[in-house]
Amino acid sequence: MELNKIENILEKYFQGETTIAEENQLKQYFSSPDVAQHLEQYKPIFGYFSQVKQEKSTQEIPLKTKKRNVAWLSIAASVVVLLGIGTYLFVSEKNAAPAVAAQSELGTYDDPQEALAATQKALALLSNNVNVGIESVQYINEYEQSKNKIFKQ
Repeated sequence: MELNKIENILEKYFQGETTIAEENQLKQYFSSPDVAQHLEQYKPIFGYFSQVKQEKSTQEIPLKTKKRNVAWLSIAASVVVLLGIGTYLFVSEKNAAPAVAAQSELGTYDDPQEALAATQKALALLSNNVNVGIESVQYINEYEQSKNKIFKQ
């Protein structure tokens, strides 16, 4: 009966389903001198755990501490933060000035002739860009027609 119980626990052990108490039973069984002949192959596994448990390391590990100069590190971080803030303020101030001027001139004309000329100029620019787009679409249509002729779709 004892042998069947050990075999069942051993099977559970290899499936990863054993409890700590069952693993301790296996360690006790395999550390005893009366292990069944067909289970002798597992004796080194459990013997290794008890053997390693008794070993002690005598080697000293030197601990090297790295000293950092925290003062220089904090000064460098402060300089980087101040440069970042200064750059942000400089750029935002530079961009803010033209934006204010552009808002006052945006789309307001006192003279109707001047407004008509500006509108015609904007529409001509738009027309030129649309014409370029239409030319590109014509090339795509020509490509599609050629492709359909070749592949007979």
